[in-house]
Amino acid sequence: MKKLLLVSLFQNVTHILKKAEPKLKGKTIAYIPTAALVENSGDMIQAEMLTLSNMGLIPVKLEISSAPYEVIDRTLSESDFLFVSGGNTFFLLQEMKRTGTDKLLIREVEKGKLYIGESAGAIITSPDIGYSAAMDAPEAAPRLTDHSGLGLVPFYVVPHYKGSFLGKEAQNIEEEFSHSLNLKLLTDHQALLIEGERETLF
Repeated sequence: MKKLLLVSLFQNVTHILKKAEPKLKGKTIAYIPTAALVENSGDMIQAEMLTLSNMGLIPVKLEISSAPYEVIDRTLSESDFLFVSGGNTFFLLQEMKRTGTDKLLIREVEKGKLYIGESAGAIITSPDIGYSAAMDAPEAAPRLTDHSGLGLVPFYVVPHYKGSFLGKEAQNIEEEFSHSLNLKLLTDHQALLIEGERETLF
């Protein structure tokens, strides 16, 4: 059964992870910060890894744009949970497709492994990420020609809805695509838990 926790800002909803997975202590979590590389978000990466550690988890940083395929494969296979952080969705998808991480993640999620997607990490679970261009800069991924996402969910996540950060961009996406796409709008204090066919909005 697929299990995903999709969020805008993980720091705001850590209590929901504890509801989704009560037994966290000692579990390993593959932490993919790649989307943040083009956003100068080094402080966020360190803060999130510290938060995961404080929750009893063992975060394993996996930077897919520089890691060998064998390391990516082994880390994802051996980790109990998966975490894909925020940043630029187009750069993230470019590197996932280039390295084969997209297929590896799909494989692990289909095994029932919990996937936590934050902002870009949530958007990328959608069938296609093209709709998020108002929120991210596609030019950050000059080699990306195919915008098809992981397709782990049948809808399109819009993070930061009504937020002080990217809230206007989220509203622009809603106005442009609400009649043509099944959008899931998430504020910075919400989380969407997917368990098989069941969806729970916290």
